[in-house]
Amino acid sequence: MRKVLAFGVILVALSGCVSEPSAPAPPPPAPSRPAPPPPPPPKEPDHCGAAEAQKFVGRPRSEIPVPLKPNSQRVACTTCPMTMDYRQDRLNFLFDAATGIVKEVKCG
Repeated sequence: MRKVLAFGVILVALSGCVSEPSAPAPPPPAPSRPAPPPPPPPKEPDHCGAAEAQKFVGRPRSEIPVPLKPNSQRVACTTCPMTMDYRQDRLNFLFDAATGIVKEVKCG
């Protein structure tokens, strides 16, 4: 009987060491909405009609139309020297000297 009583006392003593189960962790917060993308950079105004002439990029330079106003259009190779004056109303066609393929169309 003594052994049973001692065993009971030990069980009571050990039961005080047992911690209570903790509450379940709260669910993670819902993901917030992603930040909106930054606005696109402002586009330069198309003073020379470069947007319409983009169809010539990748085509032979022989397909570039002859301008009605020669002062408002320039055709040059990408490695050729040319004046660096900027005219917003001038349309520039730049082609690869080796292949004759138009690489870029821009104002300037």
